[in-house]
Amino acid sequence: MDITMFNGIIVLLSHMIFIFISFWSMKAIRLEKWIRKGHIREARVLYFFLSIALGYTVSTFLLELVTTSRNISYLLFS
Repeated sequence: MDITMFNGIIVLLSHMIFIFISFWSMKAIRLEKWIRKGHIREARVLYFFLSIALGYTVSTFLLELVTTSRNISYLLFS
């Protein structure tokens, strides 16, 4: 397996896992206070998009943190 394909699979899995975690954790937030009555479908779409944005941001941050720490270790120990 090529290293580029392996890296792509890791990134995709990371994004999907963190989107799922953010979707699961956002259930604790009461969005009903800010959503007008009768707009349930729009509230679900908003909830879904917020979960994607939060999960993608956290996943990208952690992947960049791993990459940066790996680069620093190469810099210090080579």
